[in-house]
Amino acid sequence: QVQLVESGGGLVQAGGSLRLSCVGSQRTRGHTFMGWFRQPPGKEREFVAAISWSGGSTYYADSVKDRFTISRDNAKNTVYLEMNSLKPGDTAVYYCAAQWGNDYRQPDEYDYWGQGTQVTVSS
Repeated sequence: QVQLVESGGGLVQAGGSLRLSCVGSQRTRGHTFMGWFRQPPGKEREFVAAISWSGGSTYYADSVKDRFTISRDNAKNTVYLEMNSLKPGDTAVYYCAAQWGNDYRQPDEYDYWGQGTQVTVSS
């Protein structure tokens, strides 16, 4: 049973913007953190951003700080990743994930993952 579903990926030129969405099932409600990760071609999965259940705390990788914004709408059980000033280096499959732990940067701490959405940034 799919617990998280991402959407919003696509092809965009450098400097452009995209907004990713991640809709969770009832089972994912009440988690500690929702995170976004990405996996560039031929590389390891890496942390991008995370947000607490309340939305009061947000965290970003240095590589996306000031360009990406994570937010959430708990009424819709949806988390968003607004991506601006995109660069070719942002090209990757983007995944959302949910956890009930304390370490938002570690992929192994996440309990549910989406199937991923491709983001391609052309130069």
